[in-house]
Amino acid sequence: MQINAKFLMFATALAGAGLGSQAWAGEPGPTLQAVLERGKLICPSHNGSYRGFAEVDNEGRWKGLDIDLCRAMATMILGSPDQAEFVPLSWAQRFPALQAKEIDVIIKLTEWTMSRDTELNLQMSLPYFYGGTQFAIKTEHGVTSAAELDGATICGEAGTSTVRHAANYLTGLGLEYDLVQYEKQEEAQAAFNEDRCDAFIGWGPNLAVFLADAEGGADKNMILPDLVNMGPQAIAMREGDDQFVDVANWMISALLLAEYNGVTSENAQEMRDNPPNPVVAKLLGVDPGIGERLGLPDDWAYKMISQNGNYAEIYDRNLGANSPYKLDRGVNSLWNHGGVLAPMTLD
Repeated sequence: MQINAKFLMFATALAGAGLGSQAWAGEPGPTLQAVLERGKLICPSHNGSYRGFAEVDNEGRWKGLDIDLCRAMATMILGSPDQAEFVPLSWAQRFPALQAKEIDVIIKLTEWTMSRDTELNLQMSLPYFYGGTQFAIKTEHGVTSAAELDGATICGEAGTSTVRHAANYLTGLGLEYDLVQYEKQEEAQAAFNEDRCDAFIGWGPNLAVFLADAEGGADKNMILPDLVNMGPQAIAMREGDDQFVDVANWMISALLLAEYNGVTSENAQEMRDNPPNPVVAKLLGVDPGIGERLGLPDDWAYKMISQNGNYAEIYDRNLGANSPYKLDRGVNSLWNHGGVLAPMTLD
């Protein structure tokens, strides 16, 4: 629990850094106003498949954790998840697309880094997911640690922080290496399968999916034990619109508060009719106040949860027990279940 407590303190500090500094008495900020006038919330999807987070199902419909969070935000603002619109973008394209106002917000596994915060002029929400960066390698190479990758060719995805983490880590070990970047994971996967690279640098839960698709599967491929980093993934917005940062932070907090208080898509109406405690009464709009502060109606969280589910429901259908991947939540559990995710206090 000591490690988790440190992560929890870090998450709390990050959440505080993203908060707007004033209360909003019903006046929409520029991004919220644009979304309301357009009647659509525009988010990035992916220029390929990033399974569990952004992928296309058999009916041609986008799905994944990031996709569902965008739909939750669309419901929060516009009343329906169908008001979310998705633009396929590569990792590198997401930032210029946001600054050019081609999209409204980035919900696409964006790690909070100093350069993105200070040089790209982004504002970040509190973290909604944590994941570590590691190396995947074929077992036939006999490598058991990253320290043995001297002279190796490493594949990675362009525009991601994972390739930077790999460079920093391998340089720190004093190793020589060749880092080859691909626009799509499918391209990196092919290079790995065809032995054009010795290892792949990847992120968190996606590595398990990557190995499942690798030639020979988990029997002939492995993830090295070295944990290159553990990074907070947050929602990114244009700098200078503090109100929209509040919208993002309270969307995440409402999903976590709903999970903590047992409010689900199935029982949201029952909970609203008979709130078990003052927090649920405020969360579901029975007691006023949760909407006006954000320039939204008081029932925004009720609509969002009843149509999209709480955080646990979103996780389970995309990554967890109800998905093909069956990934344990681990560090991304609520704080009272051994994880680091914690909502802000609703008062």
